[in-house]
Amino acid sequence: METITAVSRMHSHIILYDMHSRYLISALDGISDSDAHQRLNTKANHIAWLTGSLVQERYELAALFGSTLKQQAFDLFKDHQGILDNITYPPLSQFKDDWEKISPVLKDALVNAGEEKLDSSFEMMPGMKMTYFELITFTIYREANCIGQIALWRRLLGYPAMKYM
Repeated sequence: METITAVSRMHSHIILYDMHSRYLISALDGISDSDAHQRLNTKANHIAWLTGSLVQERYELAALFGSTLKQQAFDLFKDHQGILDNITYPPLSQFKDDWEKISPVLKDALVNAGEEKLDSSFEMMPGMKMTYFELITFTIYREANCIGQIALWRRLLGYPAMKYM
């Protein structure tokens, strides 16, 4: 069933959003919590951090549309914190639960976002302004990037390729 958006330029974003909502769960399928912390002697972000960061960004974006929900691991990811060494991040099941909790809330906000909201701008950080539409676009791009990293980690850790269906 096709989703009707308040603003037509959001239509393709919603299609990608729905794909990412499913793909993250697929990318994580079968990965053990211990493997989710593997960095294979690199400084690369591990699966647990990538997943928690993705979850956090959906909660952050939802907050810009009025949501007061927070993920369970909020303190590990607030203020866009990078990966912390010597920390055991929560189990992937917790991140999946939080992902599944926020995804319909954020989708509703995105589907119903009007032109005025999408075109309004805010200061992302000192000296950097962007519109809500630009932030949504960046967030959708970043989700694809992080899910791709998790899919690569699957293969590097000896798991079968993620399934897209």
